[in-house]
Amino acid sequence: MSTGRSPNDEYLDDPPEGEWIEDMLPECSRRSIPLGVDDEGPISATLVRYDGELGPQGTEDEPLAPVLHIHGWTDYFYNLPKARQWALWGRRFYALDLRKYGRSLRSWHTPGYISDLAEYDAEIGAALAIIAEAHPQAPAPLLHAHSTGGLIAALWAQRHPRSLSALILNSPWLELSGDVPARATIEGLLTPLSHLNPRRPLKIPKIDNYWQSLSDEARGEWHLHPRMRPRNSFPITAGWMRAVMAGHRSIAEGLDLELPLLVLLSTSTVYRRQWSSEHQAADAVLDVDLLAKRAVRLGRRVTVLRQRGALHDVFASEETVRTASFEELRRWLLAYAPEVRSTSAPTASTAAP
Repeated sequence: MSTGRSPNDEYLDDPPEGEWIEDMLPECSRRSIPLGVDDEGPISATLVRYDGELGPQGTEDEPLAPVLHIHGWTDYFYNLPKARQWALWGRRFYALDLRKYGRSLRSWHTPGYISDLAEYDAEIGAALAIIAEAHPQAPAPLLHAHSTGGLIAALWAQRHPRSLSALILNSPWLELSGDVPARATIEGLLTPLSHLNPRRPLKIPKIDNYWQSLSDEARGEWHLHPRMRPRNSFPITAGWMRAVMAGHRSIAEGLDLELPLLVLLSTSTVYRRQWSSEHQAADAVLDVDLLAKRAVRLGRRVTVLRQRGALHDVFASEETVRTASFEELRRWLLAYAPEVRSTSAPTASTAAP
């Protein structure tokens, strides 16, 4: 789907506070969440709402828990088929573009930069408050989060117990490749750098294999905004990396979450400098075996689902993999989300727009 707009077009501006306006994705609206000013200038997050029709499971008198989606690193919400699927299951769908990402990224920002993952509590809490106000009769939301967003969401859930009905993590970044020894070594090197110049970019090779698997400009099927999801990753800074590794340390120590928790992963990881067809059916970003090992430290009711042929973003994989993953998710919801009242649910056409 082409928006026909340039990377610097007007839809990157904040709408008036509290006002929903038309989003760049069809059937969606967006709303800004002001977050004040940091040392780079004004910051805000953006809440996206899917406005399409709900399926028969959800009713105004007895609504199902709504869904809030959080993206990963160098990412934003673009997956309209995912929103449509949740809506077909009767659930209102929202997505949050965090500060300095996607629709919230401004020219004066260091893309994606933050020095403490707990700072995201502000926009997550504000987004959930907006959702609760819109759906006062609904149960607590389901939180779905991908990659770095999965790390952020898990840590948020620990700090805010009993705030969610369930947590669904899509290839969450729970540990560095190389496990604890690699993390300890890198933390030791980063600590002085992050104190002296936390926004200093690290020298990391630029590999675009994952982008090639996703983008309709390459071998994928998704239209990706060139500023919101560029071909190469945002520059990885010392301060941001240190904040992420602090989160990894908390995961390794165990979170002891009580809520139902699903972790979706590919069955394989492929690390290669040059793109190959294997990248179209594997995680090209994270070590999925290590993630599976870490996942069981999140809580006592963790389901780990390994999906054959899945990309790093399981729900951005090719259509048959997406469809199979949605069906697995539906079965899990029937088991762990008691407000689901039907033993069957429709499945959307999951073709990319």
